[in-house]
Amino acid sequence: PLRPPVLYQVSCVRSWLRARICTIESEHTILRAIFRHLRGVAVFSGFVVNTLLCFTPLLILAIAKLLMPFGGIRRAITRVLMRIGETWVAVNSAILTAAGSIDWRATGLETLRRDEWYLIIVNHVSAVDILVLQKVFNRRIPFLKFFIKQELVWVPILGVAWWALNMPFMKRFSPKYLARNPHMKGKDLETTRRACKKFRYTPTSVINFVEGTRFSPGKRDSRNSPYRNLLQPRAGGFAVAMSSMGELFGSFLDVTLVYPDGPVSFWEMCCGVHARVLVDVREREVEEWLIAGDYQNDRNFRRRVHAWFGEIWQDKDDLIQQMLDTREPHD
Repeated sequence: PLRPPVLYQVSCVRSWLRARICTIESEHTILRAIFRHLRGVAVFSGFVVNTLLCFTPLLILAIAKLLMPFGGIRRAITRVLMRIGETWVAVNSAILTAAGSIDWRATGLETLRRDEWYLIIVNHVSAVDILVLQKVFNRRIPFLKFFIKQELVWVPILGVAWWALNMPFMKRFSPKYLARNPHMKGKDLETTRRACKKFRYTPTSVINFVEGTRFSPGKRDSRNSPYRNLLQPRAGGFAVAMSSMGELFGSFLDVTLVYPDGPVSFWEMCCGVHARVLVDVREREVEEWLIAGDYQNDRNFRRRVHAWFGEIWQDKDDLIQQMLDTREPHD
């Protein structure tokens, strides 16, 4: 049957309103996306400008350090370079804070000192882990160093900066390469040992992502990891650093990173995606046997290190699960 004219007109108005509302919502969604990406460009531009401003004096001092034949003066230049690096980190952190991208919550920072040597072991979750660690530790402990693949020394601007800041470069070989070239076995650890020796003269903090790569459920399952939230640790770099300069460490820092709402990418942070990060810092005693052992040549020592690391990693896995289970709802 035909609808009465009034009902028909009402139905048409409703249809028009629904269509108009959908159009407005779609336009708002597009505008929000455009604004979000413009914000990302602005924040990223801030990082670029900050990097270029800090790179200019850093490059001048890096050249002076390269040409200077006297070790004492070279070390003094290195200390100035560390201050430039800390300023770079501080400005980057201020940009992220102003953008409202990250809610930082850290515990265990009260007893840290800038005149100590620290080796830091930490789980690897996200591409922004280093930004998080720099924010948390900047000017609380010596400027953070992290192991970098040797090939990255050729990256424009950053390669020179990493070299000038005494970042330890290391070369890793794949199992397939070592199978074809067995004489190269252990060379990567020897590179790590040489890199650590230059840290003896200036208080230093060295980060070691002992899992070797970022965690994901897929990697966990494919590698048969016994942990719920972690990959199995690779203890070689830690053990070599301990044997090379362990007597300098009053303690080492066991750092746990948790993103309660899931990890975010660097671009998402630039675009203002809100990320909550929980950072738990625990100082652990450096036991004498860790310094005295020979990880490369002593099989029993390697087994002991692996068992010891397994206990630490199990504690870390339990802590991560506890932090996830008790997380507060996202606003």
